Amino acid sequence: MDRKILLGVLIALFVGYAGFTLSDSVTPYVSIAEAQSSTSTVQVKGLLDERSPTEQLDNEFRFVLKDEGDGRTMAVKYSGLKPDRFDEAYHIVAIGKYDGADGAFHADKLLIKCPSKYENQRGSV
Repeated sequence: MDRKILLGVLIALFVGYAGFTLSDSVTPYVSIAEAQSSTSTVQVKGLLDERSPTEQLDNEFRFVLKDEGDGRTMAVKYSGLKPDRFDEAYHIVAIGKYDGADGAFHADKLLIKCPSKYENQRGSV
């Protein structure tokens, strides 16, 4: 009987630890407005604002992201080089934090959603 209780306690501790650890790795999707008011790491999905130019400065890539819903825009600074197929992107997901000091979203990671990648696969299924 004591082994069953010990096993139950160990399982409960493992599940609790796993849940706590995974909760830190989950990054929610938010709108541009929510990203600008958040203090934690978030994911922002939007479109490239074609009215604003993109810039590559040394090891920093800059562009403006536009919210599909309300049209709000936000400057994004990505530490790295311009991703491949960036200009063909349908959606862009920026993962990082907003910095109110310089008014830009500092992205640690960019995910490029490009519809042309899947066009050839449509007829092959």
